Formats: sequence, C-alpha cells, structure tokens
Amino acid sequence: MSRAAPLPAYALFGAMLASAGLPIYIHAPKVYAEDWGVSLAALGAVLFGLRLLDLVQDPGLGWVFARLGRWRGQAVAAGVVILGAAMVGLFAMAPPVAPLLWFAGMLVLLFSAYSFLTIAFYARGVARAASMGPGGHMRLAGWREGGALAGVSLAALAPAALAPLISAPYAGFAVAFAALCLVAGFAMRTDWKGQTEETEGPGFRAVLSEPLARRLLLLALVNAAPLAVTATLFLFFVESRLAAPGWEGPLLLLFFVSAAVGAPLWARAAAEFGAKRTLLSAMALAIVGFGWAALLGPGDVVPFAVICVLSGAAVGADLVILPALFARAMARIGGGDGGAGRGFGLWSFASKFTLAFAAVLLLPALEASGFTAGGANPEGALMVLAALYALLPSALKLVAVALLLVTEIPED
Repeated sequence: MSRAAPLPAYALFGAMLASAGLPIYIHAPKVYAEDWGVSLAALGAVLFGLRLLDLVQDPGLGWVFARLGRWRGQAVAAGVVILGAAMVGLFAMAPPVAPLLWFAGMLVLLFSAYSFLTIAFYARGVARAASMGPGGHMRLAGWREGGALAGVSLAALAPAALAPLISAPYAGFAVAFAALCLVAGFAMRTDWKGQTEETEGPGFRAVLSEPLARRLLLLALVNAAPLAVTATLFLFFVESRLAAPGWEGPLLLLFFVSAAVGAPLWARAAAEFGAKRTLLSAMALAIVGFGWAALLGPGDVVPFAVICVLSGAAVGADLVILPALFARAMARIGGGDGGAGRGFGLWSFASKFTLAFAAVLLLPALEASGFTAGGANPEGALMVLAALYALLPSALKLVAVALLLVTEIPED
C-alpha cells in the first residue's frame, strides 16, 4: 500500500469540504435573493427539496463507496472536480436559464459531490485513526476539524475581503475554491491508493441496530439544528436586527476563528475529563451565547462579537468530539472503510438535513412576517427575526443536552 497522506493533508481536505458546506447556506440565498430577485420562500423550498434527496442519496453514496474497491481514488478525483466546477457555476456564472432552476441544478451537483467526498473522507479516517493507536480518533479529528474550521472561516470572510479588490467578490471566491479543490485532492491522493478490495462491511441495519451509533446519529441531528438556524439567519440578523451592514464578514470570521482555536482545546479536555462532560460544558456555553443574542438591537455590534466568540468556541467542541465518537463506534462495529462508509452516509444525512429543514421553515416564516432582505423592515418582523435567531436555537440545544445526559459514552 502507498504511504499514507500526512495529517496536514487531512486538514487541507477538511478545509476544502468545509468551504463548500456551511458557506453555501450563508452566501447563496442572499446572492440569489438580492442579485437575481428569487424569493426567500422559493430558495428555502429548493434547499429543503435538495436535502430530501439526501434521504436516499447520502446512504446510497455510502453504499457506493463501500463497493468501489480499487476505483475509489478515481471516484474521489471526479468528485473533487465536480465540486469545484459546481461552485464556479453557482457564483461565477450568470444563470443561462431561470435563476431558480440554475440555483437548483448547481446545488444538485455541488451537494452530490460534497456528500460523496465527505463520506469517503470520514470513512477513510476511521481506518487511519485506528492505525494511530489509543486516542487516534481524537487526534485525527483535531487535524481534520481544525482544517475544516480554518476553511469555513476563510470561506465566510472571502466575499467581504475580496469586495474592495474585485468587482465580483463571489465569483472570485468560487474560482479560489476551485483552485483549493485541486490542491487538496492532490495532497490526499496517496490515501486512496492500494484499496483494491470491496470492503462492504455491515449494512445500514447493523449500524442502526448498534445502540451507541444510533444514539449518536440522533444526537448529531438534534445538536446540529441550532447551528443550522443561526447559519440560515446570520446575515439577515447582522444586517437588519443589528443595523450593521458590512460587519457580516468580520463577525463570521470571529465566529469561525473562535471555533478553530477552541477545537484542539476541547479535544484535549475530552481526553482529560471525558467526552461527555466536555460536550455538556460546550453545550451550556452555546446556550448562554444563543440566549443573550435575543436582547440585542441596532448598534450592538460589540456584544454580538462577544456572542460570536462564545458560540463559536462551543461549536468547536461539537465538530471535533461528536464525529470522533461516531468514528470510534464504527470502528467497534467493524467492516473497514466500507462499513465506515455506510455509517458516515447516515451521519452525513443527519448532519446536513437540519440545514435544509431550517431553510424551509425559517425563510418562509421570516418572509411571512413582512421581512425583506436588504430593505427596511417593520419592528414586528425584526422581533420575529430575533426570536428565530436566538431563542429557537437555545431551546433546541436544551433538547440536545437532555439527549446527551441519557446517553452512555464509553471512553477510549
């Protein structure tokens, strides 16, 4: 088998995937609403419909990955190319057809490639971490998620940073992302070589029959919901509720940098004090941050910056510890890369479905309240925005806390 890719390559590949994930939900609705006149309700419906596709697609892609054998390297390379091309089509091209149709088509390509690459990447990480000895899953997760947080930080900031330099900042972001795809794919190339057998592993029923894996999947679904809500509404909250247009990029950067700085600290705390206790501490910190945001109004940029630090740091724990726990559970079930691929097909769906569910519920609700993106809004609409952005995530996080409290988490 070829020499394994160094751990920094995992960070780079994680940065690429993260750059294509959450920022799409932050940037794309705003761009297509303001530049192309697509309604928020229509965008929310499309995003939700595409995530419904994942009900079949993500588990199906996990099954495909398990069966690819020696063709995995070629499949990953194709996925990387499609991912970069779809991002360019989404942000760097004028829609050649109806904007909503183009939006949907590009996202089908982007999300499909993103799903397959995420499943392949995390499944491969299970075998790699197992070869690293005790604590390997948490160490690899630190590199992988640290890179992911750095990537999402840059992706969140890029359009605002490019705006003074080029006339089409979102197009510039898309082209830079395509270049990152090529570099990251090359850096990870050796980890896909030498896999000549189909390692189908346990089926979906075996994964869902394992109590800890099943509980962690449910926890991932519930715990991702608060971040999905805030990600969907972040730009609107800063621009309209705080009346601070132009601050979106710096505040997003502060959020994700806080997550990136906190991630290795949470991983170290989990190793020393236990994963469950550490996760509960992070969830409590997140609830403080989310709840405080409900009290803010026009001009409260500094208090909101503090909230970004608190909530960002808390997210760092979610992104490092939960995937590492699930990877450990998949390693116990067995089945090699193929079994892990099936498991992370389910994990990928659970993690992403909340973003679509948030979009289909929140964007139409916001529009129904009288809210207009980029325009003047009545006080009632702004109050609805504040409640959805701050109070709803707090309530959802409390549900996640209750679920974690009744879940027994074995330690390494």
